[in-house]
Amino acid sequence: MTISVGESIPDVTLMKATDGGPEPVKASEFFKGRRVALFSVPGAFTPTCSAKHLPGFVEKASELKAKGIDEIAATSVNDAFVLGAWNKAGGSDDITMLADGNGELVKALGLDADFSKFGMGARGQRFSMVVNDGKVEQLNVEAPGDFKVSSAEHMLEQL
Repeated sequence: MTISVGESIPDVTLMKATDGGPEPVKASEFFKGRRVALFSVPGAFTPTCSAKHLPGFVEKASELKAKGIDEIAATSVNDAFVLGAWNKAGGSDDITMLADGNGELVKALGLDADFSKFGMGARGQRFSMVVNDGKVEQLNVEAPGDFKVSSAEHMLEQL
């Protein structure tokens, strides 16, 4: 079942991409006491993710923070090294990369997806959410193949 607004983020361990290498972080600790804009992509370096999704959050970071967002985080079923390289290639210091390499977060959220027909295996759906002190405040899940409701622009309209 898919997570709903008002529910707590599952307490899985993610790998934060840092200059010093992957750093394990418990979701309960990461989201505690602050308002986080989280967006999820099917894969780093994939076309829509690299051309639209990440650049939108980079471009709108200051506007999101002006509307009460304390941190912007991206996640994907990729390892922390890939997400770190993706952030260096097209992201910014305003985006925290949280690797969900084993898909534990997306499975626990009920937002996992099978991309086997594209040769990508088990991944996560494209979505965004605002997490306030560990609880889902907003949830925007894309229809397959779409890129509308999970964008930074859409999130700004909701805040």
